Amino acid sequence: MSEHGFPPSEPGFPPSRERQFQAPWEAQAFAMAVSLHERGAFTWKEWAGTLATVIAEVSARGEPDTGEDYYRHWLTALERIVAAKGLVAAPALEERRHEWEEAAQRTPHGQPIELGRS
Repeated sequence: MSEHGFPPSEPGFPPSRERQFQAPWEAQAFAMAVSLHERGAFTWKEWAGTLATVIAEVSARGEPDTGEDYYRHWLTALERIVAAKGLVAAPALEERRHEWEEAAQRTPHGQPIELGRS
């Protein structure tokens, strides 16, 4: 078992060489997926299938697979699976995405992004 409680070879998870998080949001997205699985929201097979679909779409668009965008794909898969499972409504996800983009635009480089501030 890895330090995260699942076999390193489990499909849909970072390779066993233990991927490093490059930003706090990556760790948060990872933790949300693990937590939702632990609560029974979806199976690892469902998760792996959703993530594989996202990665296949990226590949089909001809985008390079450098590994740098792995957690962006992870986040896209997370958004899709929670919407598909009815855990959160698609409009709520879109609203949060807009809030995040607006907060990111008004936040000076290198500072933490905070939602809900004007």
